[in-house]
Amino acid sequence: MVETLPQILLNTAHSFPKEDLFLYKSQGKYHPISTQETFDTIRYFSLGLRELGLNREDKLILLAENGPKWVMVDLATMCQGGITVPIYTSLTPEQTLYIVDNSDAKLLVCSSPELWEKIVAIKDKLKKISTYIVFLDKRGSNILTFQQVLELGKKIDEKNPHLFKEMALSIKPDDIASIIYTSGTTGVPKGVMLTHQNFVSNVTTCAPLFQISEKDTVLSFLPLSHVLERMVVFCYLYKGASIAFAESVETVAENLLEIRPHIMVSVPRVFEKIYARVMDNVLESSPLKRKIFFWAVKIGRKASPYRLAKKPLPRSLQFKYNLAHKLVFSKILERTGGRVRFFVSGGAPLSPDIAEFFYAIGLVILEGYGLTETSPVVAVNTFDAIKSGTVGKPIPGVEVKIAEDGEILVRGPNVMKGYYKMEAETQEAFAGGWFHTGDIGFLDEEGYLVITDRKKDLIVTAGGKNVAPQPIENMIKTNPYISNVVVIGDKRKFVSALVVPEFEKLEEYARFNNIPFQSRKDLVNNEEIKRFILAEIDRSTPNLASYEKIKKIALLEREFELAKGEITPTLKVRRKIIEEKYKDIIDSLYQED
Repeated sequence: MVETLPQILLNTAHSFPKEDLFLYKSQGKYHPISTQETFDTIRYFSLGLRELGLNREDKLILLAENGPKWVMVDLATMCQGGITVPIYTSLTPEQTLYIVDNSDAKLLVCSSPELWEKIVAIKDKLKKISTYIVFLDKRGSNILTFQQVLELGKKIDEKNPHLFKEMALSIKPDDIASIIYTSGTTGVPKGVMLTHQNFVSNVTTCAPLFQISEKDTVLSFLPLSHVLERMVVFCYLYKGASIAFAESVETVAENLLEIRPHIMVSVPRVFEKIYARVMDNVLESSPLKRKIFFWAVKIGRKASPYRLAKKPLPRSLQFKYNLAHKLVFSKILERTGGRVRFFVSGGAPLSPDIAEFFYAIGLVILEGYGLTETSPVVAVNTFDAIKSGTVGKPIPGVEVKIAEDGEILVRGPNVMKGYYKMEAETQEAFAGGWFHTGDIGFLDEEGYLVITDRKKDLIVTAGGKNVAPQPIENMIKTNPYISNVVVIGDKRKFVSALVVPEFEKLEEYARFNNIPFQSRKDLVNNEEIKRFILAEIDRSTPNLASYEKIKKIALLEREFELAKGEITPTLKVRRKIIEEKYKDIIDSLYQED
């Protein structure tokens, strides 16, 4: 029985010998790394870390782009009782400094020249770091290359070939495996302490639910510093699947065609962009092609209830569905490589409209729910239990209950040990013996979990009406003219919104309608453009209650930026900061006419 992450590694090395456990792209093509080479690298690197003084419970900072080395360093650290502290590559030097210092890390691993520049900017302040390990050809008094650490470990392995396995098997389920700092939509980041048991309970429960096997090839592109991608990579290793790493978020479309994966885990923003691209292509096509497309989607939606219930389609509907697949769906599916069994969506709510669209064309998106503090999966839709508009049923072994105020409470082996050096916050999070998620939702009559919104994000209008902004924003973001939106209205008379337009589409609209503009500023200040976008929002939100309707909008000249603190590394909007930054614009929406 597997109880720790080192045991998963040892099991993979023994049970799944293959030539392509990992795949990475270099010089224009993908190259494989075998199970044996992976295991050897982890073994040598782990022993090298030991030689450098990384002892049990010591922390190692991992600041690197996604790739095989990221996973190898992570597992090498944990195999000898160290604690990995991953950092998002998109964080600023100041944000990086806070995590490195707060975590009390002893070693720091860094990959690229760009990331090393961030470290150089704060290096004088990093008093606790004894050794830097880089993937570059860079030397210094306390700087070693990745290869140098491997060579250190290889010498130890030659002298004592049993040492690595003894170290790996000495790790206990309750030992801390990693401290992951929350991206923090409010306040400073908190260091979430996750044990080997936390991760492994999630891995051994989720892997069978998705029927992952050694026959699968998967595409990994979400940041490995994000708990979701990290856990699913452990799942893939546990089941011996081949893991291909995308070069970047920007190249995912190209990498899908090269790898032709069976599985990919993503966040809703990617599916929103794919959907918008499909709709753009359709709207730019001939009237006949548009008519065929919308007919096909209508047939797909008619077939969905039968497919969800695993019932055969009526003969006439089956004929139409086959035709729709041949004429329309197959062409969209080919852009994903043509072999996808399913996608998983997590990290934020997915619009039901988008989920239903993809299901109608034959691409299953299994939406789930979780947090960093729950390692992460709490609930997820599966092939056997899928329901649109929900995040599925709680996974086996995890309990969910709803507090009187609607907050989702969780209990189970996947729930964190606590927040690092934050006793008061830990006690508050576990009040009453349950972990308080900060999310609002309910369990429906069939036991599926529905997320309404973040507890702190709920809007209470001046008239006392409760408005959940996230579902409204998700509806609006399906509109091709809108890139991002933040719904406003707490303690106000009505609901309004800050809107970031999809400028390329908006400029096309302006030119077609002879609306003059020289810059984005001209566009967002144009009253005709504002009326058009507000009409598009109304069209995208037909079923809202009158008090939920967007009455006024302000158009912004640029997208929200991570460097300005407006979004988290997982692309969630920091509402408090947005409302502070755009206070004057928001106030102007509520000035009496």
